[in-house]
Amino acid sequence: MPRFTRPDRPAIAYDYRPGRGPVLMFLPGYMSDMTGSKALALDQWAAGQGRAMLRLDYAGCGASEGRFEDQTLADWRDDVLALIDHVVAGPVLLVGSSMGGWLMLLAALARPDRIVGLVGIAAAPDFTEWGFDAAARGALVRDGRIVEPSGYGDAAYVTTRAFWDSGQAARLLNDGIAIDAPVRLLHGQADPDVPCAIALRLAAALRSADVQTLLIKDGDHRLSRPQDIALLIATVARLLDTP
Repeated sequence: MPRFTRPDRPAIAYDYRPGRGPVLMFLPGYMSDMTGSKALALDQWAAGQGRAMLRLDYAGCGASEGRFEDQTLADWRDDVLALIDHVVAGPVLLVGSSMGGWLMLLAALARPDRIVGLVGIAAAPDFTEWGFDAAARGALVRDGRIVEPSGYGDAAYVTTRAFWDSGQAARLLNDGIAIDAPVRLLHGQADPDVPCAIALRLAAALRSADVQTLLIKDGDHRLSRPQDIALLIATVARLLDTP
């Protein structure tokens, strides 16, 4: 698997397949990687369509170098931007899952001339603000990290003070978000981790006039069921075909 190397940051593992049209770039969620079911299903579809696609592991995740606990939200945003700048050419359509939905917004703000569309899957911008109660914030300040059980695997969720501070410095929902590209937001109404109200707040904050929010009544946070993945692929296909 190729790696993008840099003198000042860990090497990033990625999988890039050239093809036609905008490059589809999948951004995983927190403590996830490029081998998730949504990323692989989208990649398989793109391959069948002859479309370009890139999957990546952020530093400290999956096959990339580095320690997970050393990374911040800004670091992972810069990982995404490094691949946009140095690995792929031309227009890019970002697909972001959970925290990846926050990163896709930050990347679009940083590279407005390259990003031609966004698809959020349970996008979680500003989760350092609304996702931590007073006790968790206190523990972060006191101990520098918190460890919580994960509902999605054996590994516990670790959040560091540095990551939390980085997230707080990158909040978007309280102001207008100066993104003009078309945006599609898929969100489960049964999501226990990211309230579906976040999708509505995000849609309202985006400057783009072409924003569509689709709420899946029985959808959970992962949106990884066959019908959810079919909806994701159909959404990406329609967005790519939009003149």
